[in-house]
Amino acid sequence: MAIARNDTSVLGRWWWTVDRWTLVAVTVLAVLGLLMTLSASPSVAERIGVDPLHFVRKQAVLLLPALVAMLGVSLMDPRSVRRLALMMLGGSILLLIGTLFIGAEIKGATRWVSIAGFTVQPSEFAKPAFAVVAGWLFAARRLGEPIPGYALACALYALVVGLLLLQPDVGQATVVTAIFGVQFFLAGLPMVLVILMVMGSVSALVGAYFVFPHVQSRIDRFLDPTAGDTYQIDKAREAFMNGGLFGRGPGEGIVKMSIPDSHADFVFAVAGEEFGLIACLLIVALFAFIVMRGFARVLQDNDLFAVIAATGLLVQFGLQSLINMASTLSLIPTKGMTLPFLSYGGSSLLALGIGMGMLLALTRRRLGVLS
Repeated sequence: MAIARNDTSVLGRWWWTVDRWTLVAVTVLAVLGLLMTLSASPSVAERIGVDPLHFVRKQAVLLLPALVAMLGVSLMDPRSVRRLALMMLGGSILLLIGTLFIGAEIKGATRWVSIAGFTVQPSEFAKPAFAVVAGWLFAARRLGEPIPGYALACALYALVVGLLLLQPDVGQATVVTAIFGVQFFLAGLPMVLVILMVMGSVSALVGAYFVFPHVQSRIDRFLDPTAGDTYQIDKAREAFMNGGLFGRGPGEGIVKMSIPDSHADFVFAVAGEEFGLIACLLIVALFAFIVMRGFARVLQDNDLFAVIAATGLLVQFGLQSLINMASTLSLIPTKGMTLPFLSYGGSSLLALGIGMGMLLALTRRRLGVLS
């Protein structure tokens, strides 16, 4: 792009201050996601009796708005990002409440609501919005603003996690807890309280084992594969073994024909079979690059709000990626969570586009503090 460094237009300032490496990496992930949907979804579409390209078309239709949203949000200053996050979090909380009354139950959980013919998963939008709003509250408290930031952040965390557990969605609640814990630590939480928070989180996970039957079942199957059905995990392992180093070739995978969620939660297994270990390592490297690049930019910033909020967004992105890939590889109990940008899912794609746009906006080079 022929944009001069002395160009003071909105686009010119954006081009010379945004992290273009992260922008390129995220765009590559989004394009790879469309290719993986093209490879993994036709077999799923055939099993449910729809057109083979049904999921591909839906993903392609939403990919452009997601990228446009990312670019549009990345043009914002931190104050505008905060306002957007407040509105998005408010809407997400209302929709999370709505799922308890009008949500569609799928596989024993009510995590989706239908709006104007579109199925929306509010928790996907709540995560990045919560990271930014909590970051603002923590920063406001640390900077001495007349806002009970810690109390409000704790109340907001309890509300969001409580609504997620009522669905129930322990996985998303875990991600939000990780965001909250890391941000609270950055805001100056005393080490004693850090230890108490870690102990409380471990206790909560133990409690989830006894309270939620599906959590107990997944952990039991992880510890003892003979304790229940491990069909999808067994097929995922088979896919990785079939792929070897270089894979069977695009579209040549056979295990995807028998994995119900091959286009969503287990898309990484499809990548392993068709493109091999080398390609999977490159995908892992791409996720790691985005996270590490983001932290490198954050460490050079002097705006406390931007630092804490961007860290929360990076924790969400990195942890969600890690949970999906680790569960596909049977390193942790299975958890129904999308692989960012690679898994099929409209709500996930749009929310990630907005979230990464917020990250790009908060990590732009700034001469002064714009909070």
